[in-house]
Amino acid sequence: MKKTITSFSFAVVLLASCSTSTEKKVNNVDSTAVKTDTVSKLTPEKNTISKVEIPGDFSELVPIDVLETKSKNVYEKYGIEFSGNCYSCDLASFSITKNKIKWTNICDEKDAFEINDFSVSGEGNKTVLKTSDRTYILTQIDKAPVYELVVEGKKLELDKKRVARYFTTQKALPLFKEHDCGNFEG
Repeated sequence: MKKTITSFSFAVVLLASCSTSTEKKVNNVDSTAVKTDTVSKLTPEKNTISKVEIPGDFSELVPIDVLETKSKNVYEKYGIEFSGNCYSCDLASFSITKNKIKWTNICDEKDAFEINDFSVSGEGNKTVLKTSDRTYILTQIDKAPVYELVVEGKKLELDKKRVARYFTTQKALPLFKEHDCGNFEG
């Protein structure tokens, strides 16, 4: 009888330990699954282009042009374009604020074109502005600051507002090489 009780007790202990370890394995699998789900949910957010705040300097971007292609000094390489500022007076300044994109003739502040419906995103040194017709990609190509603008989509046709390829901030403009307009009063 003693052997039967001991054997029965031993069998109960084995069964109890087996069922407990099975439950633990199930719980471990569940916690692993939860961790996997969490990781998979976070991964797509890292791959998407993040929404960015528009820098305050973007509220006054002025057009510049390449003046001396071989110069290694960024302030001599880029500068104020003579013909657009002095002769034809047809360049557009570019302004980006939280609520609007604005193109303004550099010689007439009243001659402006505004876009109110757009989204902003960024990745690295690029700021991407999307409207229903176009995508504007503003890339900082030098710390000076010099920005290159690429417009994709429907052609942007603005009267007396020619869009330049390169821009700088209003604050940095005095640092760049400047041409004297002479008698043109531009």
